[in-house]
Amino acid sequence: MTVRIIGAPTDYGQDRRGVDMGPSAIRYAGLSDALSSAGVDVADAGDLRVPRAEERDPNSRQPSEGNAKFLQEIEEVTTALADGVADSVAAGETPLVLGGDHSVAIGSLRGSARDAEIGAVWFDAHGDYNTPTTSPSGNVHGMPLAAALGYAEWDSVDWANATGLREENVAYVGLRALDDSERAAIRDSEMTAYTMSDIDERGITDVVEAALSVAGDGVDGVHASLDMDWLDPTIAPGVGTPVRGGVTYREAHHAMELLAESDALRSMEVVEVNPVLDESNETASLAAELTSSAFGKRIL
Repeated sequence: MTVRIIGAPTDYGQDRRGVDMGPSAIRYAGLSDALSSAGVDVADAGDLRVPRAEERDPNSRQPSEGNAKFLQEIEEVTTALADGVADSVAAGETPLVLGGDHSVAIGSLRGSARDAEIGAVWFDAHGDYNTPTTSPSGNVHGMPLAAALGYAEWDSVDWANATGLREENVAYVGLRALDDSERAAIRDSEMTAYTMSDIDERGITDVVEAALSVAGDGVDGVHASLDMDWLDPTIAPGVGTPVRGGVTYREAHHAMELLAESDALRSMEVVEVNPVLDESNETASLAAELTSSAFGKRIL
């Protein structure tokens, strides 16, 4: 296997600055060496060009209803990212996207689903299923999954919609922080949602295996989206939207090991590492470790 690293250093999707340095922090934490130790070849495509947020007007383009900040910039970045991910898959590689905020998932999903049917496993504290009319903040990092499934509610969803992704092949793992409207929308959808309560009751192995079964049913491969706020903030402090009660260090590693064992991984992203909020690059180092587990690294 060849893993192609694609950096997407964006902070358009959220208010807290610093997450654009996530790709550099994860690389600095030894990502390439960790992947090599997992037995895969590594090709680093560098970072996409992302203009600084200070150089742009967050409200230069707005949907006809609701609020979505930096919409034009997110379209530009995710369109380029989708091309890079699709090219990587076409070349027989496995794309690994380093965020940046979670809005980059729009590009990851669209690229992975180009000319294919895919499923998605969403390791996240949050649902990322808001729209411009339901979002309390207008931050697009809370909208990528809704956008990829065609519910963006902005004037044109063609650049965001991952047409090869269906609700019934989406599984959340570890939800614990949802807005009221988002909770109702997820309940009414055909997606499968496992909360932290499900992990408490059933254990991480049962939940992840069930999620992979849902995501991988009848598709060409699975996209894994790992938001580092999925983990408890005591072990992953460097994230913009920490929520207490997340998964433990070993639960997270075991989940990634199960992902590798499934042999279904088509593409992956690791997002929301914010070095400004981190402690001794701890969260970035954990991101590198977990990624290597997702690609097959084991203790023995």
